[in-house]
Amino acid sequence: MTSGQHAVHPIGRVESALVEPDSAPKQGDEGSPDAWIVFDHGVSEGLRDLEAGMEVLVLTWLDRARRDVLVVHPRGDRARPETGVFSTRSPHRPNPIGLHRVTILSIEGTRVQVRNLEALDGTPVLDVKPVLGGVTER
Repeated sequence: MTSGQHAVHPIGRVESALVEPDSAPKQGDEGSPDAWIVFDHGVSEGLRDLEAGMEVLVLTWLDRARRDVLVVHPRGDRARPETGVFSTRSPHRPNPIGLHRVTILSIEGTRVQVRNLEALDGTPVLDVKPVLGGVTER
């Protein structure tokens, strides 16, 4: 890797009934279906302390988002004034990294079923982190 370049490698992908951006909710708690995160076998050891009921943050690469957007109407509502993209949760941005707070429903090997994930089917997963707050970090 040379100076100024950074490589990010997905560790899995989303399996979801959501396939069209226009039909996906803006946020996971706005009606997203339960979904699966299918992790690569090479990262399976990293899953060993996850449990059903845990809340985690899932970072995704929003691969269908535009990367040339710096100003948006929040939530796509043209009645709202244009806002700098870094003050919004718009998927369209220079580095389209998605941040999703989800609850783990079940774990089957390298497949983790979650609630409140609004990412589209096939979306690459970059990382998973625990939600902290009153819990001792491991």
